[in-house]
Amino acid sequence: MREILRRSLTGAVYIILLLSAVFLNSDAFDFLFMTFGLACLYEYKKLVNLRGYYLFAAYLALWWAFIYLVNDQRLINVLMLITIAIDIYLLFYLFTKKPRIFGTLQKFVIGLFYIGGGCIFLTMIPYKNDAFAKLLIMGIFILIWVNDSFAYLVGKSIGRTKLFSAVSPKKTVEGTLGGFIFALAAAYIMGTQEKLISPWQWMILACVIVVAGSLGDLIESKLKRAAGVKDSGAILPGHGGMLDRLDSLVFAAPFAYLTLNIFTYAS
Repeated sequence: MREILRRSLTGAVYIILLLSAVFLNSDAFDFLFMTFGLACLYEYKKLVNLRGYYLFAAYLALWWAFIYLVNDQRLINVLMLITIAIDIYLLFYLFTKKPRIFGTLQKFVIGLFYIGGGCIFLTMIPYKNDAFAKLLIMGIFILIWVNDSFAYLVGKSIGRTKLFSAVSPKKTVEGTLGGFIFALAAAYIMGTQEKLISPWQWMILACVIVVAGSLGDLIESKLKRAAGVKDSGAILPGHGGMLDRLDSLVFAAPFAYLTLNIFTYAS
């Protein structure tokens, strides 16, 4: 009971902080996720045993450049392709059965683009037609929360078939499908309320976010398993670390950004 109360209180504070930043102004949202990115990088450095502060400096420089200085879509696309390429590289790491030891440079590049690039694109997503689209980014958060919540509830209730026991023993196929179905339903409902993109586009976006987010969660689980720890940190009582909370969003962000840009070019 005490653990449930602690998780609930932490979750409530996290959601209030997030909603406050989203509805206050775009600068507050940008600053919040810049800070979240630093916290995630700190936990990542501990997971992979990467020393020094160069990763923080590189992330802040990259974040500042692409959020405030770079307006060239071609350069943004280059960063997106590099980030997606690193994410695909991590997918090979996820599915390989052989032990993989990363060198110092590999750890640095992976952290900079997997987490740093993910946070940057998560920050870029709300900007639609030079306006800060609050409901668009909130919709993406809702899709992740719906998927995570119902994957847990369905898996707890009827889950029998292990999804990827070598990496995450508690996840089940039934839970994953349950989260996916409820996320699709939530996407359709949001599409009838938020007209920035159509209901069908919301559902396509949900597919991208749920699949990419689930893979991102598994990748972080494998990094933790390799490090021999249960959680990436302890900053969020009852929830573990910031990376535990944002692993799905960070990995899914560049894919969601690409999908929204495809919608823009196709319309």
